[in-house]
Amino acid sequence: MDDGMIITLIIVAAAIILLAILFTFVPVALWISAIAAGVKIGIFELVGMRLRRVVPARVVNPLIKAVKAGIDLDSSRLEGHYLAGGNVDRVVNALIAAQRANIELSFERAAAIDLAGRDVLEAVQMSVNPKVIETPFIAGVAMDGIEVKAKARITVRANIDRLVGGAGEDTIIARVGEGIVSTIGSQQDHKKVLENPDMISQTVLTKGLDSGTAFEILSIDIADIDIGKNIGAELQTDQAEADKKIAQAKAEERRAMAVAQEQEMRARVEEMRAKVVEAEAEVPMALSEALRNGHMGVMDYMNYQNVMADTDMRDSISKSSKGDSDMFPENDPRNKNN
Repeated sequence: MDDGMIITLIIVAAAIILLAILFTFVPVALWISAIAAGVKIGIFELVGMRLRRVVPARVVNPLIKAVKAGIDLDSSRLEGHYLAGGNVDRVVNALIAAQRANIELSFERAAAIDLAGRDVLEAVQMSVNPKVIETPFIAGVAMDGIEVKAKARITVRANIDRLVGGAGEDTIIARVGEGIVSTIGSQQDHKKVLENPDMISQTVLTKGLDSGTAFEILSIDIADIDIGKNIGAELQTDQAEADKKIAQAKAEERRAMAVAQEQEMRARVEEMRAKVVEAEAEVPMALSEALRNGHMGVMDYMNYQNVMADTDMRDSISKSSKGDSDMFPENDPRNKNN
């Protein structure tokens, strides 16, 4: 192979590589599709998107859909929303759906809703086709103490004007639950709630529970209602049990105080006995002092001794008689002799 042929092959290979790089960096096919769809966008604008690290297809394809749907948009606003982290395709689809449903929705509001983290396309679809939110069983207690459980179905429609900053489904369920509990609790008899469950939905609807939320409540329907526990009876039983324990504790406190008082009285008895023994111990000393001072004669002392001996004898006879009566039965004649 001569040198001329080699140089030609090298030039052809370099040209192929250069064209491959060019077609990879410059989305010519996308540009042709945009031109064919009537979208006015230059090839250098697409190159600029590449330089700004924007995927051209993420901007041009939604722009083609918008132009074909008759929506006035330009690539600059779509590219700006892409660079802000938004979903351009979802916003354009939402704008098309809103236009078809005659819902007023600007690109700026749709982009704000999208950047707020809400699904703007789902919101538009929910505005056309209301959504039904089903609550779990919510229990309330009527004034007669009977628990009533109710399950509600809330039909809501998205409020596009309040999607940014408005509360979500959890707030709607919580507010409706609060309304159900308060409505049941305001009834004197649980039978009234069972006879007319619509009073729950009517009462809840009049409270304007959708205020500050991203939804508009269209209706609240009671899907199911059931009787729960007798909360009033359980509370009374618990109260009675608590009162019984309190009374038992107070009785135990009084018994402990009585035992302590009994022990105290026993101690006082022993103390008084000690004083009596102490006083009796002073009698011989007093007699001796009386004899020594002449306040008492010998005969007086002898009479005192006789009285003491007679007293001891009577005590001895009394104790022996008592012992015999304990030994023989009550109807024994020997007891009668005594």
